[in-house]
Amino acid sequence: MKELTSVVKERDVRKPAFFTQTTLHREGHEWAVSFRRYKYLYLLVLPALAYYIIFQYIPLYGLVVAFKEYRVSEGMLGSPFADPLFRHFGRLFRNSEFWRAVGNTFIINFYRVIFSFPAPLVLALILNEIRKMKFRKVVQTVIYLPHFISWVVIGGILIHLLSVPSGPINVLISALGIAPRRFMTDSGTFRGLLVITSIWKTAGWGTIIYLAALAGVDLELYDAARIDGAKRFRVLISVTLPQIMSTVAVLFILNLGQIMNLGFEQVFILYSVQVYDVADIIDTYVYRVGIMNMQYSFATAAGLFKSVIGFTFLISANTITKRLGERGIF
Repeated sequence: MKELTSVVKERDVRKPAFFTQTTLHREGHEWAVSFRRYKYLYLLVLPALAYYIIFQYIPLYGLVVAFKEYRVSEGMLGSPFADPLFRHFGRLFRNSEFWRAVGNTFIINFYRVIFSFPAPLVLALILNEIRKMKFRKVVQTVIYLPHFISWVVIGGILIHLLSVPSGPINVLISALGIAPRRFMTDSGTFRGLLVITSIWKTAGWGTIIYLAALAGVDLELYDAARIDGAKRFRVLISVTLPQIMSTVAVLFILNLGQIMNLGFEQVFILYSVQVYDVADIIDTYVYRVGIMNMQYSFATAAGLFKSVIGFTFLISANTITKRLGERGIF
């Protein structure tokens, strides 16, 4: 009995396992073994890690410009702080053109979430149902190709197709008895043009992730559903979609996190002064004010505001997704 009591007391006063030197040594040893075993995989990660450090984290230091009266001759360190400190943010929030750009950014991105986000999922589900592999590979190649075409080339193609009156699209609608339309400079059609071209360029490439997720679905689930008498559409709703819903949730979170990053290249190449009222977004506004007019502190304040809103959307979407029972990104 005394021996049992002494053992219990010894266990009570013993430190938790994660505080012991033996455990720390074992964890360090396991990490070293893992590093040696997968050293080439870690090596593959280095370029991506270097990219984010050089182009994403180091430039964060430049945000201090938003709180200074930046002068090129004095640099970021030599330029004096603004008086008051948030003066540029006050100017920003009183600027009607900035709020117009914020509104356009939200509206166009809302259209993209509604129409562009489901497009890769729908394409992946359709491709997954194709049984002829040669035909499937041809279709995959065709829909992937636009991803590798730059927006500069796409802009040139659109200008040719939609030009008035000799563009093929206007020639076709003229033959149908409809008056030619200036699609590129029409405020009523420009946002739709942005969404359609975005779907055409990005949807095929986005199917890669969904096809990878579909490849991981257990085939026994399909067999069980068919034995129960489920038709193809029922199998899609009851088996396929639930199995890849975590992937859909993660991509949806990432899309909401990028809601303020509309895509500078596309809008900058396609828009013009005639459609500023519906197409001028935060990125083009920052470029025009910061680079063209050399108001660097003012433009940096606008960029910082955009990043804060995007971060807020990311956190909110991740929290809501986890409460709904799906896996978030952190």
